[in-house]
Amino acid sequence: MKQTIKHSIQLLIVVCMAVTLSGCWDNRDINHRSLPVVMGISMHNDLYEVVLQIPEPLQNGINLRIVSESGETINQAVDKISEKMESSVDLLHLKAILIQKEYAKQGLKDSIASFMRARDISPKAIVAICDEDLDPFFANVKRTMAPKGTTLYDSFEKNAGWNPQMALTRIWEVYRSINSYTRDVAIPIYKSGKSGTVNYLGSAIIKNGKMVDQISPEETLLFNAFNGQSTQGKIEVMKSASVLILSNSMSHKSKFINDKPYLKTKITMKVSIVETRGNPTTQIIKKELDELLAKRFKRMFIKTQTREADILGLGQFFRNKIPRKQLQNWRSEYFPNLQLDLRIHTVIQNDGNLKIS
Repeated sequence: MKQTIKHSIQLLIVVCMAVTLSGCWDNRDINHRSLPVVMGISMHNDLYEVVLQIPEPLQNGINLRIVSESGETINQAVDKISEKMESSVDLLHLKAILIQKEYAKQGLKDSIASFMRARDISPKAIVAICDEDLDPFFANVKRTMAPKGTTLYDSFEKNAGWNPQMALTRIWEVYRSINSYTRDVAIPIYKSGKSGTVNYLGSAIIKNGKMVDQISPEETLLFNAFNGQSTQGKIEVMKSASVLILSNSMSHKSKFINDKPYLKTKITMKVSIVETRGNPTTQIIKKELDELLAKRFKRMFIKTQTREADILGLGQFFRNKIPRKQLQNWRSEYFPNLQLDLRIHTVIQNDGNLKIS
């Protein structure tokens, strides 16, 4: 009797294990999966070219494996890469997507929509633009950025190599801008440098998913400030002094005057004096910084108005003042006629380095 009960228990355990494992038959062990950190995308002759940077752990460090394939779609190219590798490609751990500049000018709408729909890639992945062909760029990365496999990603990660004058844009933000009437976006532009560095060239102005122009790193600093990003740590150099930005804040007032949008903006910059030339007063330093930032902002604003690309999201301040049916005309009718009253207010918190006679 005891022997029969024992056999029954063993049989029940085997059946339970079979039922439990039947739903996991297609799961792969992590040792049989390749986890790319960076993906590069370009288009040539109506075919997508996909490049994957895959860090592979070694006994004495990390090997950067660069693999590429082409296909009619991005997924087809990734499948081809997976076919010729000894492990399955898993994109869920992808940290950054690098898009070749010429492809960005053609338009990213289809690719971004595909990423959001398929959910193979995290919507929080960083999007950047490469101002050169992908093959030499990734070849340079492999040659100069080993043995750490995430060096390229760290170059534009906020907790690593990011700086206040760099744009930081993610997939979901690009997708939002494509489907928004009142907000566009800026994407950082990079190029391979010397001695294991990546050169930052500024930001691409993206309108409806297509690159239409470019702004400088200094203009991107104001773009970040306008969008609520901290500019702390940036040094501004003027004729009579250099200052370190400690913090920034903004206030806005919007209204319509004679059926034209009007926006009054005040930017407050708290700075610390780093060095001086001669014996300037605090009033002189404030005036120089105010004029420098105002001129820079005006240059960027005129460029975005000309391209009808609202990367500053100014339309957000007028959404409740425009009939819903007219929101789709924000870029073409309202934004080009927007009157902006910009005021820069500088607060010097530390003048210990200022020479006072």
